[in-house]
Order: sequence, then C-alpha cells, then structure tokens
Amino acid sequence: MIKRIIRILLQIFPRPVLIRMSLLINRVVAIFLVGNKVECPVCGGHFRKFLPYGYTKATGRDNCLCPKCLSLERHRLMWLYFNKETDFFSKNLKVLHIAPEQCFYKRFKALANLDYTTADLESPIADVHFDVQEIPFAEETYDVVICNHVMEHVTDDAKAMNEIYRVLKPNGFAILQVPMDTDNPNTMEDPNVTDPKEREKLYRQKDHVRLYGLDYGDRLSAVGFNVVARKYAQELDTDLAEKYRLPMDEIFYFNQK
Repeated sequence: MIKRIIRILLQIFPRPVLIRMSLLINRVVAIFLVGNKVECPVCGGHFRKFLPYGYTKATGRDNCLCPKCLSLERHRLMWLYFNKETDFFSKNLKVLHIAPEQCFYKRFKALANLDYTTADLESPIADVHFDVQEIPFAEETYDVVICNHVMEHVTDDAKAMNEIYRVLKPNGFAILQVPMDTDNPNTMEDPNVTDPKEREKLYRQKDHVRLYGLDYGDRLSAVGFNVVARKYAQELDTDLAEKYRLPMDEIFYFNQK
C-alpha cells in the first residue's frame, strides 16, 4: 500500500510540490519505522527498514528511501564517496549544486568550508534558476559541480556537459550520475519519441529523453573530463553496504577537469 501511494504521488505532483510535501511528512513517517536493521549514513537515522520508492511498477523497489532525510541508495553512496575519497567536507571549495537533493541541501549549506550555491530550473530550494545547457556563470568559477539525475532530462546533454566543464576550475571535479542500463553498451535515445507513455516504456520515466548505457563514460570524456569509473559500493564492506542499502551495481563516475 505504501509503495502504491508513493508511486501515485510521484506521478501526480511536480517535483517542487513534492519537495514541500516531504518537509511536512517525512519526520512523522520515520517514527513508525524506528529500528536498527538499516542505517542512513547521511542523516544517521536507524530504522527497521527504509521506505519503498519508484515512479512505476517496473522501476519501483523496496527498502530504499530514508524516511528521515529522503536519501536514496545513490545519495548514500555519494555521501560515502565524498567522505572517504575526497576532501569535500574539509577543504575550502566553491560548489555549484544543480538540482539539489533534499537530503544534501541543508547539510551542504551548513558546511563552513563550502561556498555553496544551488541551482535548478524551478526547485523552491534553489538559489538561482537556469537551464543547465546555458549556465550563467564565468569560466573556471567552481571547484565542484554536482548535477545528478539531470542529463536524462536534457535535450542536448553534450551541451550541458560542456557548460559544466566550462565553469569548473582546472583540477575541479563534477559528479554527474544518471539512471543507466548497465546491460546495454549503448545509450538509447530517439528525438522522435515524444509520447510520455512511450518514453516511460523506453527510458523508465515519462520526462526522460534517453536511457544511458555503458558508453556514458565516453560521453563525459568527449567534453574533456578525465573520467574514473568505479563500482564503488562493491569496494566497501559487504555488511556495511547491506546496512546502508547501497546500489551494488551502480557505476560511480568521478569527472575531473
């Protein structure tokens, strides 16, 4: 029942509305899931299980959404990567976060070492609003750009990647995770596919314009990034990965200028 309710809410309400709704209900829901079987490394919450999540029956999955901070598997993986593999939480960095995730927003904004700016087309928690294909900032402005699960919505993803590369400082890095079919070597896209139902069938969501394959790293390299691809969850302790409910097959791309 919970899975169906979440799926309906995701289908009906636009993301800005969902963000506002989540602020009101997530802490209430968390009370009913108190336990110690799973843990969220982002907020430190312990629960008997996470909530289900997914836009459709095909993409829906159980035990993945933190009821306290709303992190998903990919968010928890990125948090661990930043902690263990980068100086994101300690070095003075100028950061641009495009389409800021609810679970990161307040935590990143509170970090004294970050000069942190959020951006989006329409999100109510964004500081500035723009199209990622035309970023209104000067070249070499940011040390870090975060832009997760955005490229699959963008008409010209190469242009968006070039814009992100442009505003990065030399040696800066970008985290640009996307939904991916790891069984397909090639990205699937067709500009003639415009029907929402057909897009949902082909690309997993009605507002996606492509489904990336294993050539995603090549697309990132093509704009100039030095790309390091790792199945990072598989490098971590197995019991810990299970407790955090990490995406074991997700390829994590670290993209450096």
